[in-house]
Amino acid sequence: MAQADWTYIFRDKATDLRQGDSWRLEFDDTLVPESPNPGWKEYIRNTGARFRCRKCGRSWPSNRVMVVFHMRLIGREGVVKVRRFRQNCKNCPSAPMENPEILPENIDILMDNLVKKIRIKCYGERLDGGFRPPQNLEVNSPHEPAHCEACQLGICERNTATNNPSTFKYFF
Repeated sequence: MAQADWTYIFRDKATDLRQGDSWRLEFDDTLVPESPNPGWKEYIRNTGARFRCRKCGRSWPSNRVMVVFHMRLIGREGVVKVRRFRQNCKNCPSAPMENPEILPENIDILMDNLVKKIRIKCYGERLDGGFRPPQNLEVNSPHEPAHCEACQLGICERNTATNNPSTFKYFF
């Protein structure tokens, strides 16, 4: 889905936040995982998505697509910056990193969980866990760290004994 769709879904979900506060979503491919700027809070999550190589047209699914959110509330103005981590084609030499095509259902789940995380981290609310897991895609091959931007940066936690999404580390 396009960035405008993410923004629309976020705005709709953000209406559950404190009345009178305004929140906006920005895409920022320079966010550094596990290093938010002072005053910013972080939320890291993985989801399912598809990728398509620009060079050869090959398409592949992945349930290991990392998404990083940095959020800040100053006064009544909130900002969420988001970075979706990319993957590249294992068949093409020097393949460019491709942006994920995240399913609309998974964007909705990400935004629900993000709003809950904002309520906890920015408003100090005490909420139960209750984070929704992503919808998994059918994946017939193992995750390939050499082609994963998040793995290359050391944030794509994976259990080497299994490719079961229920064993993956989630950052809350």
